[in-house]
Amino acid sequence: MFGYRRVLIAGRHLIGRSCPFTRSEWRRPVHSSRPLGRHDPPQEVTSLEEKSGVDKDFTPQQRDVILRLLNTASESQLDCVRELQGKKSAGIVRYREQNGPFPDLDTLRRVQNFQPTFIHRLCLSMLSLMDRTDRTVLAKFLKPDIPVYRLQEAESIVSIVFGLRKLAWAHVDRSLTVREWQQEECFHLVKGKHLPEVYLETISSVVSQLPQADYYILEKPAVSSSQNTSLFPVVLHLRTVEAMLFCLLNPQIVAEQEQRVFSMNRSTVGKHFEIMVGEARTSGVEVVQRLIAEASIAPKPRVTFPSELLRQYHQKLQPRGQNRAEEMCDALLQALTCYELVLI
Repeated sequence: MFGYRRVLIAGRHLIGRSCPFTRSEWRRPVHSSRPLGRHDPPQEVTSLEEKSGVDKDFTPQQRDVILRLLNTASESQLDCVRELQGKKSAGIVRYREQNGPFPDLDTLRRVQNFQPTFIHRLCLSMLSLMDRTDRTVLAKFLKPDIPVYRLQEAESIVSIVFGLRKLAWAHVDRSLTVREWQQEECFHLVKGKHLPEVYLETISSVVSQLPQADYYILEKPAVSSSQNTSLFPVVLHLRTVEAMLFCLLNPQIVAEQEQRVFSMNRSTVGKHFEIMVGEARTSGVEVVQRLIAEASIAPKPRVTFPSELLRQYHQKLQPRGQNRAEEMCDALLQALTCYELVLI
């Protein structure tokens, strides 16, 4: 018994020097289906096997990078990682709120539906994201990917949202000041056949009105006809508008070798402003109304509107029904989401 205590003390000494786990984690009890006998080793020895999971597959530096992102990123930022889209990003935030930050990667197994194989794939994806951006943390909310430093250097962006009848845009600069905010009625786009020449003429007319900016952000259409074939005309309409905007707003892509038009998932904006109900996004009109009211009275509002346009914008958001400015509000919220995810 005395000899065994020497071995245990020596093991603790080695663990204290090289093991990345704290003493409290080392003493965590291990549940076993077999009762311990008189000559069984203490629980501290078997807990080392419990920790030999995902953590052992990554270096200490890699674990630090992954844990920093998992413990500090918001739900909308986590949702930008492909493996965390949907309920998984919400599960990570909920676990942090209830239990505190993740001490190690193996703790991810306590999040609902997080299996070891998925956790390993998630960690590799996060490291790959870091590698592609030269170790600059990039919230992967844009398609195609873009280095975050390019957006941080941008003086202004134009955020564009289009539906079945309207196309709206918000021109916002890096100080989160709204320079221009409008919408265009495009009712004839969905009447009759989807004629390419009609689309090209209408979209070209709208593009000619857009202000010059460093980048243009499009809302990625979320409608799919895979489950409902009756939605095929709607999907065709949205995809046609999206494709033409990509081409018309970036005519020099071949010569410049640089993409200036990107798309953003609608759910990314919804989660950033907490207007999600399950997997669906609700209206953002009320959020924008609060932003306008705040800009009228607060000394340092979240977003700044030119004083001469505050009244005009406030009146545009009052109508209800078909005249409700949903696209305009979505365009503004998308611009703010892009800037706030990049500049925070």
